[in-house]
Amino acid sequence: MKTMRLVVLSFGAVGLWLSGCAPFIEPPRKDDPAVREIVLPYEPPTLQVIEPPSLSPVAPRVVSHGPRDIKQIALTFDACSTRQPSHYDERVTQVLVEKQVPATIFLGGKWIEENLEHTRYLASLSQFELGNHTFLHPHLARVSDARLRQEIAWTQAVLYSVTGRQATLFRAPYGEYDDRVVRLAAEAGLTTVEYDLAAGDPDIHATKEKLIEYVIENARRGSIVVMHINRRGWHTAEALPGIIDGLREKGFTFVTVGEWLAQNGPPGAGHP
Repeated sequence: MKTMRLVVLSFGAVGLWLSGCAPFIEPPRKDDPAVREIVLPYEPPTLQVIEPPSLSPVAPRVVSHGPRDIKQIALTFDACSTRQPSHYDERVTQVLVEKQVPATIFLGGKWIEENLEHTRYLASLSQFELGNHTFLHPHLARVSDARLRQEIAWTQAVLYSVTGRQATLFRAPYGEYDDRVVRLAAEAGLTTVEYDLAAGDPDIHATKEKLIEYVIENARRGSIVVMHINRRGWHTAEALPGIIDGLREKGFTFVTVGEWLAQNGPPGAGHP
């Protein structure tokens, strides 16, 4: 297995200047006692990473839907990152921008490192909320507490270094979570977000027409829909315009998950 030492700087050890969403980072000094190293279990591109300020812990809970009494829907997209090269379907973003649809996008840490400019672009658009989708997309039930904390922390650090943003929402890979996963995410200041409507775009047999029909027929008030923006969906970009138009024709409006949480905390929140 390839490994690489990644220099991580504490927040107080750097000068940070944001132009838009791209940080300028002063090079670390070797004699600076604040500089420390962590070893990542893969070989990433060269990137100096700022350790972000710690977030306050939150109550452990899982959000799987929003309010059922309001005709609103949250579209969410996963950018999964594994040991394989990361991909990005720019057409999905183009549709969301052209149709002015807000969305919550969960980014993998390795995906961010391999798509720096795409990440900065997503972060520059106020309609998009960016969440944490772990670093290497492991099955979290199979990893130790230490590894789980690292997966979350590495992704937080990379996202902050590249965009100046901190995620406050977390989605477990494969939709797999338990009490431990939710608790450790909450200790890191992240609320776990799942979904009640999986579009099914990773299914090779799910055609554009089937995706549109399935989402529109199964959408409910407060639904959180999950799709993919890393080309894991076979026909996501082709189906998305029809999904958006069909939901709007049924009277739905689009919100981010964070908007629901900021309002009152949706009824789909609770202990797993």
